[in-house]
Amino acid sequence: MKEEKKKKGGCLKWASIIIGILILFGACNAAFSDGGEDTSNTDGSDAGMTETATEETTEEVTEESAEEDTEEETTEEVTEESAEEDTEEVTTEEVTEESAEEDTEEVTTEEVTTEEVTKESADEKENNDVPREWTSALRSAENYSDMLHMSKAGIYDQLTSEYGDAFPEDAAQYAIDNIEVDWEQNALKSAENYSDTMSMSKAGIYDQLTSENGEQFLPEEAQYAVDNMEADWNENALNKAKTYQDTMEMSHSAIYDQLISDYGEKFTPEQAQYAIDNLE
Repeated sequence: MKEEKKKKGGCLKWASIIIGILILFGACNAAFSDGGEDTSNTDGSDAGMTETATEETTEEVTEESAEEDTEEETTEEVTEESAEEDTEEVTTEEVTEESAEEDTEEVTTEEVTTEEVTKESADEKENNDVPREWTSALRSAENYSDMLHMSKAGIYDQLTSEYGDAFPEDAAQYAIDNIEVDWEQNALKSAENYSDTMSMSKAGIYDQLTSENGEQFLPEEAQYAVDNMEADWNENALNKAKTYQDTMEMSHSAIYDQLISDYGEKFTPEQAQYAIDNLE
């Protein structure tokens, strides 16, 4: 009996120990479970707070970027407006300058027109005071100058000659005094005509221009003409030699003498010799 009681008491003891161990082990598991949940919750809270902070920072950056874009757009708009204002100012200045120029041109044109009208009126008044015969003499003198390139003295003689226009001397003098002519140019054109049509020498043309029985130009007008005319004097001498040969059947020696004679053509010896050397 005592052994049976002893065995039962030992079993109960071990059973109590095992149960205590199981209870302790369960308590430890429960403690560890609560600690894991708290840590998870803490981590979750921290993560949530971090995400919220990140979102807020992103929103702030986005707002700042938007503000900067707005400022840039505003600056661009201001710059464009300023450029447009500058353009408008420049355009206004150009328009003002153009208007000023147009006004100046109009004023200048009006002044010129007024001067022309005044001059025409004065001319008409003067013409009304001039005898009709005098104005006719002036127009005739202008025709002689333009068509025949005559000298001042030559025109006067032609106007007063009984074999010419037979104007009174006062009418002819009025014409000579009021005609507008470059007499040197008339002398030059007359000299060129003598060279082209008659193959005359330089000295022969000068004498013809100044002769009282010729053109009656002044010596300085004739000198201007022979100094400025374009002529091949050798060819003129040759053409004149051929004329003597064809029309007068003259010898080369006689032609040479005629070409250089002071009473003949007045070519230089070199020009005359060129002509003789090139005759057929």
